[in-house]
Amino acid sequence: MWDYSEKVKEHFYNPKNAGAVEGANGVGDVGSISCGDALRLTLKVNPDTEVIEDAGFQTFGCGSAIASSSALTEIIKGMTLDQALEVSNQDIADFLDGLPPEKMHCSVMGREALQAAVANYRGEVWEDDHEEGALVCKCFAIDEVMIEDTIRANNLHTVEEVTNYTKAGGGCSSCHEGIENILTRVLAEKGETFLAGGAAVVAKPAAKAPEAPKMGTLARIRKIETVLDSIRPALQADNGDVELIDVDGNTIYVNLTGACTGCQMAAMTLGGIQQRLIEELGEFVKVIPAPKDALVSMGA
Repeated sequence: MWDYSEKVKEHFYNPKNAGAVEGANGVGDVGSISCGDALRLTLKVNPDTEVIEDAGFQTFGCGSAIASSSALTEIIKGMTLDQALEVSNQDIADFLDGLPPEKMHCSVMGREALQAAVANYRGEVWEDDHEEGALVCKCFAIDEVMIEDTIRANNLHTVEEVTNYTKAGGGCSSCHEGIENILTRVLAEKGETFLAGGAAVVAKPAAKAPEAPKMGTLARIRKIETVLDSIRPALQADNGDVELIDVDGNTIYVNLTGACTGCQMAAMTLGGIQQRLIEELGEFVKVIPAPKDALVSMGA
């Protein structure tokens, strides 16, 4: 289980500035639910001073995504747009007293949302370059430009670090070679040499933990149901519930029922469920609402 700071827990359980800002004049959208994380950042900017008077967020993702988004809004309120653009993903992590390495991509997503929102306010076109042919990781739609920028901004040296900061390579791993090629090129610019399977020669190679044996399909479904059963009492206390509908690879389809249906906090509820499942299963999974035409649940 990942070690979260008290500030991460605080901003997850009691997020600041959750929801859309009324009268927002800058909106930034990044990520997608199909890739496991999505964030909308809304800003209310004073047109005379370009000071951010208010900021809000709506996110679909894990607890770290919620905490990072909450932290970002607290950091940038009161800043001018130019000052806010100087905020790095490391600043967001530092504000939270650190994030687990596997969750640094959440702070990167927050910085991208900020760039998109500022561009929207200024009437500029913000592009993430996620175009067919430019993608390196098709599982999570991560392109070469984002990987390069993240390597440079955070002084990354290994494929594992790139995955932690961007999620690229965290799915089928077929893009690892492409990530290694980018690392080789970027590190060469700094006079360093990338060692395949490890780090640059100037850094100590990261030790890889032995892979845990994979569960069979039936055992995996039972584990998912056990985790949902442990979450269910808290939802039922608020007259809600969760129902497992289907499991397709790393995608888990559920239905929120009762008071949870249409709740403004539904995305956060799903994010919390996803976080618990990731920790208990020891693998990355996506938890998303089941299609409306899904009639039969796994337990039927």
